[in-house]
Amino acid sequence: MSEPGSLIRTLAGRQAARNFHSFVIGEIGLGIVSGRMKVGTILPNDAEMIDAYGVSRTVLREALKTLEAKGLVEARPKVGTRVLPRSRWNLFDRQVLAWMNDAGPEPAFLHAFFDVRRTLELQTAELAARHRTADQLRQLFYWLGQRQTVATMPEPFAQAEFELHRTLGEASANPLLRAANALCEFAVVRALVPRLARGDTEFAAEKQAAYATLLGAVERQAPPAAAAAMAEILAIDEACALGP
Repeated sequence: MSEPGSLIRTLAGRQAARNFHSFVIGEIGLGIVSGRMKVGTILPNDAEMIDAYGVSRTVLREALKTLEAKGLVEARPKVGTRVLPRSRWNLFDRQVLAWMNDAGPEPAFLHAFFDVRRTLELQTAELAARHRTADQLRQLFYWLGQRQTVATMPEPFAQAEFELHRTLGEASANPLLRAANALCEFAVVRALVPRLARGDTEFAAEKQAAYATLLGAVERQAPPAAAAAMAEILAIDEACALGP
């Protein structure tokens, strides 16, 4: 579940195709992020987990190695596999963000997240206005149109909005901003969740004018105007995701 778009699929309750390896990763990962598996505790031994998850030792070991790479656990000889604190988690990892979303992130985390998003997205907008190509501009306007076309369909709408932000990242010509697209996807999802909860049936109108202003600024290569339009978009998302 680490490919772009996989987080958005959870809006419709659809999970990515799963094998035994991804099943074990998902069960343990969500257990840790949700707090069911407490920080500092030692996971059950191999035999117990093999029995609990119905997988082979090889599958279990590979799953634990993946979780260790994400910073969720640490394996030590003669001690076992210990659950690590959040300060060690890779919070830029799409799968970790998906577990955070499923667990229901607390307000303090969302505030911290939007602080980081603001810094990255404003810089992305400015750089995209400077460096975008004609082809990237065409893609941006395509996704703006798609965003309005599928405005009543939550998952396609979220995908269109994410693709617009991902294309801005590509247009920035900055490899680090381009690599941060998991944060953009998480932001799109978190801004949409409250709208779905309150029964909204149309999702594009509130920000459509701001997006049009943003792309107009990117088109005429006006970085300050692009950043200002992006700031308006982010303010709307933050107000929706964080509440009053």
